[in-house]
Amino acid sequence: MKTTYREAMREAIREAMRRDERVFLMGEDVGDYGGCFAVSLGLLEEFGPERIRDTPLSESGFVGAGIGAALGGMRPIIEIMTVNFSLLALDQIMNNAATLQHMSGGQFSVPVVIRMTTGAGRQLGAQHSHSLEGWYAHIPGLRILTPATLADARGMLWTALQDPDPVLIFEHGSLYNTAGEIDDDAGAVDIDRAVVRRAGPDVSLITYGGTLPTVLEAADRLAEQGIEADVLDLRTLRPLDTEAILTTVAKTHRAVVVDEGWRSGSISAEISARITENAFFDLDAPVNRVCSVEVPVPYARHLEQAVLPSVQRIVDAARETVGSHG
Repeated sequence: MKTTYREAMREAIREAMRRDERVFLMGEDVGDYGGCFAVSLGLLEEFGPERIRDTPLSESGFVGAGIGAALGGMRPIIEIMTVNFSLLALDQIMNNAATLQHMSGGQFSVPVVIRMTTGAGRQLGAQHSHSLEGWYAHIPGLRILTPATLADARGMLWTALQDPDPVLIFEHGSLYNTAGEIDDDAGAVDIDRAVVRRAGPDVSLITYGGTLPTVLEAADRLAEQGIEADVLDLRTLRPLDTEAILTTVAKTHRAVVVDEGWRSGSISAEISARITENAFFDLDAPVNRVCSVEVPVPYARHLEQAVLPSVQRIVDAARETVGSHG
C-alpha cells in the first residue's frame, strides 16, 4: 500500500493502542491539534482524551509523569516536539528512566517510549534543528532507535513497546513527507540489527536516520563513476550493531561514516573507534567521516545546506577513501 513516513508512524500508534489498552499517547498538542508534525492527527477522535493526552508545556513534567505511568504498569508513548526541547527533560530521562532498573536492583523496569523529531534542513533555526541522538546513545539504560524507512517507521514502535527498558525514537523531520509503498501486512520489525540498504564491494557508507536518503543518492552518483558502495543503515544507535559494521568493513576494506551530528565526540567517532579497535587490519584506508559543520544550525537556507552533510561531500569523501588505497 502507498503511505508516507508520517502516516506510517500514525498507523503504528493506532495499532499499538488497539492491541494494548495500557498504551496511551501524551505530549504537547497531540490531541486537538494533531501533533506538531501531524503524526497524531485523528487519534483523539478515535481514542478519546484519556488515551490521547495533551500536556502543559513542561517537558520535565510530562516526561516524569510518563515514567511514573510506566512504573505503574502502563505503556506510555511520550511525544517531545523536537530533540532540542528534550534537554529540558534530560534529568528525567537520564537520572530516572535510564537508571531506575539499576538503582532498584532490577526490581523496577521503565517500559516507556519517548518519540521526538530530530535534524535540520527545514529552516527552523538553531533551537529546533540539531541532531542530538548521539548524545543519548552515550547513556547506558536507554535504547536509541532511528527509523529511516517507511517500514521501520511503521514497525519499530510496537517492538519498542515490548522492551522493558526506556526506548527513545528519533524521527528526522525531513522524512515525514517521504512517500512510498509498504506491505499491506507491515508490522513489527527487528530493532537489534543494522540493515544493508545497497550492496557494493568498494566502500562502506555507514549512516542512519535522515541522512540515509542523502547517502543512497551519493551511492547512485558514485556508481556512475564506477564506485559501488555498501550502504549500511544502523537503525539503532544504542546498542550499536558492531557485528554488521565490522562485516561491511571486512567486505570493502574502506569506510565513510555519515552523521548529521557534530564531528567532535559524536556517534561517528564511536563507530570509527570500534572499526579501528576491531578491524584495523581489514582497512586499506583510514576511516573517513562526513558530519555537520560545528556551528549552531543556521536559519538561512543556503547556510543551513552548507552546514549539513551533502551528496557532494559524501561523494568526495568516498572518492578520497577509495583513492587512498595502496
